[in-house]
Amino acid sequence: MTVTAPNPAPAAEVPKSSGTRLVDRVFKMRELAILVVFLVMIAITQMGNSEFLSEQGIKDLLLNATILVLVATGQSLVVITRNVDLSVGSTLGISAFAAGTYLHGGGNPVVAVFLAVLLGIGCGLVNGLLVSLGQVPALVVTLGTLYIIRGVDSIWVGSRQITAADLPGGFVDFGSGGISAVPYLALIALAVLLVTAYYLKHFGSGRELYALGSNPEAARLAGIPVRKRILTAYVVCGGLAGLAGALYLARFGNVDSGTGTGYELTVVSAVVVGGVVFTGGSGSVYGAALGALLLTSINSVLPALGVSSVWVLAINGILLILAIAVDRIVALRVASALKKRNARHG
Repeated sequence: MTVTAPNPAPAAEVPKSSGTRLVDRVFKMRELAILVVFLVMIAITQMGNSEFLSEQGIKDLLLNATILVLVATGQSLVVITRNVDLSVGSTLGISAFAAGTYLHGGGNPVVAVFLAVLLGIGCGLVNGLLVSLGQVPALVVTLGTLYIIRGVDSIWVGSRQITAADLPGGFVDFGSGGISAVPYLALIALAVLLVTAYYLKHFGSGRELYALGSNPEAARLAGIPVRKRILTAYVVCGGLAGLAGALYLARFGNVDSGTGTGYELTVVSAVVVGGVVFTGGSGSVYGAALGALLLTSINSVLPALGVSSVWVLAINGILLILAIAVDRIVALRVASALKKRNARHG
């Protein structure tokens, strides 16, 4: 008699450890704290300047945050995997000029956006291949590609400049238009944010990014395709930087060889302030978006309160240091709590 072996039952998803749940709760509270700080800051500014939250004021706040939210969303995917992309500012700049050059020749705006995204994906692909397959540290790779892309951009652009007069009127109008106080660009950024957050939470490959960032070696031993996931994170990050470049062009209508210079530091600050831990494995794109909203709002709040804008960079630096300090304190306390819990349970 032939005995047929029963089909193996599908492996159940490994539940989160108590430590992971504790970290998740802490960083959800962190995101809530950022939101509270933002709302308090806006309320104080409104009391000092009654015109601050006018329809145009709200629209300007959202427009200022849109570009940074897009790039921070992509950067958060990379940081979650315990890596970083310092070339996003250069990618944004060259993508914006590429889209502007195409439109200046009478091109279609939709195709221009597609070309900018495609160029961004290409830059992200190069970074991802060097980091994942070449096993070169992300900081070294992306610092190198930052200068390479910026150099290519400078040679290509030269002394030329794309202005709003060179672009189709409808494209520029779209960049400043919206539904009441909500800009069209902000709706695009919100859609990207929601899709990315859904992917991270509900898709296995999205959850694997967190596992990879928490412990790369354990993720590899568990069968997670580490190199493929890192490559995907960089490609998405590059694509969103390219999209941000196209929207930057629509928003400001002005691009030159200096566009995006230094932007990568603002993006990293927004991500870290938003609670995405620089050592990987924790945080969310919602937190990164709140960090971006907080940092860009400071640029509007200070002038509205009569404070010199020279304080903006200093405040951004203080927030970054505080965020890193909080992450370190939280990590030490979580480790201590888990050690005591394990000791109690033998």
